Amino acid sequence: MSERVKVKVLLLFGDQAEVVADVSSAERSEPARYPAADIAAAVGVPVSDLPGVRLTADVGDDDRLSGWRLA
Repeated sequence: MSERVKVKVLLLFGDQAEVVADVSSAERSEPARYPAADIAAAVGVPVSDLPGVRLTADVGDDDRLSGWRLA
């Protein structure tokens, strides 16, 4: 069974979205980058609107996130 986590899109970097855990900045690890178009398509928002969006995602066995949903 996969775990769902709360995340936040910090910013866009080219065609990538920088995603962090939705916790205080003191508790955050380094951002992970994911294809912005994939996230935007999954949650139904324009890529340009992703920064600041709070989401939930499934954590895979390799610690990569997938199954994006609006939080």
